Amino acid sequence: MSPEAIGGIGFGVVFLLLAFGVRIGFALALVGFIGIAIIASMKGALINLATSPFSTVANYIFITVPLFLLMGALANAAGIGADAYSVGNKWLGRLPGGLAMGTIAGCAAFGACSGSSGGAIGVFGLTAFPEMKRYNYADTLAAGCIAAGTPLAILIPPSMAMIVYGLMSETSIGALFIAGILPGVLLSLLFIIGILIWVKLRPEVGPRGPKTTWHEKLVSLKDVWSVVLLGGLVLGGIWGGVFTPVEAAGIGSFGAFVIAISRRRLNKQVLSQALSDTTRLSGMIFVIMIGAIIFNVFLALSGLPSMLAEFVQDLPVPRVLILVCVLLFYLIGGCLMDVIGMILLTLPIFVPIMIGLDYDLILFGVLVTIMSEMAVITPPIGMNVFVLAGILKDVPMYTIFRGIIPFIFCEMACIAIIIAFPDIALFLPRTMMGS
Repeated sequence: MSPEAIGGIGFGVVFLLLAFGVRIGFALALVGFIGIAIIASMKGALINLATSPFSTVANYIFITVPLFLLMGALANAAGIGADAYSVGNKWLGRLPGGLAMGTIAGCAAFGACSGSSGGAIGVFGLTAFPEMKRYNYADTLAAGCIAAGTPLAILIPPSMAMIVYGLMSETSIGALFIAGILPGVLLSLLFIIGILIWVKLRPEVGPRGPKTTWHEKLVSLKDVWSVVLLGGLVLGGIWGGVFTPVEAAGIGSFGAFVIAISRRRLNKQVLSQALSDTTRLSGMIFVIMIGAIIFNVFLALSGLPSMLAEFVQDLPVPRVLILVCVLLFYLIGGCLMDVIGMILLTLPIFVPIMIGLDYDLILFGVLVTIMSEMAVITPPIGMNVFVLAGILKDVPMYTIFRGIIPFIFCEMACIAIIIAFPDIALFLPRTMMGS
């Protein structure tokens, strides 16, 4: 049997193990170990198994994972998410559907201080939804905007998905962060436009919210200084070449710590919980990454990625069609498994294909991140929808999924716009100092 065939079988076995409930990190490590032993030797497999965990954890750049997770946990503890929603509510709430728009704006602002959507779901599910229900918003719009808005943290830097993508594809994490800014703003605006159209067609789903004076609006801006300071410090420092992503992660987590203390929202219990969450999530991600590195060695030995890249390049179809098919694969796969795991599993196959098709890996990283964001809310699995349904116990699951549909169309439009105009993602990285 050829090495390429062994690689293909190994890929299939991983999906089979996942279907039986095996954790993705262990599935990747097991298949990778056996594959290396078959193609190379048992000694080579044992050496790889012994060195991969240390080389992964000891790599200096990998410290960005726990530091940005800690930054998000401390930002959540500091109440930044609730403050961001409050400001968005005051500025947009009076418009038809304005409370939903304010929720989207708040989610985007909180995303600039948090690398994952988990914390945002809890914050906005408990604060934004009751407020919208108080003003007789339809459950579809109220729940839908929260389910769609909270994953903006996956795209808007600092993004954990982008960190993992950059580490495994050897792409600049700083450039990926900067590349995610304009697409994040674009997607947020498309969500708001989608809400405007929705309430225009059906005014009863999003009545006007409370009236606020200009004085109240201006005073509310004092609550977002922390978002501007923290997000601007991290992203501005990376863009200006002042510090590296690792240094930005350290400064960001320390900044979130100082903000939490200054707001008197940090005590021993809160700090312990933030550190515990960071340790747990970091451990989960590192286990998956260790398994992915072992599996990547197996795939490289099999020659499967290079064979597929050559095959795809020879296909008589436009390269954009291949890109769309790859992105659809991420959408389907992301519905069925963890986003981080999906990225780690597929990058060894798809990165060589994208290089062969002459696509910029930074652009591809942004597109993959948006598709990952879409996957966590897409029926029938949509992991974020299940989490939100657990918080909004009186709202049926199908109601949340109905509310998600307009936002999925907005995400599709965002993908199409970025594919048609890639400079939306690539313009800012080109202006980075030292790029």
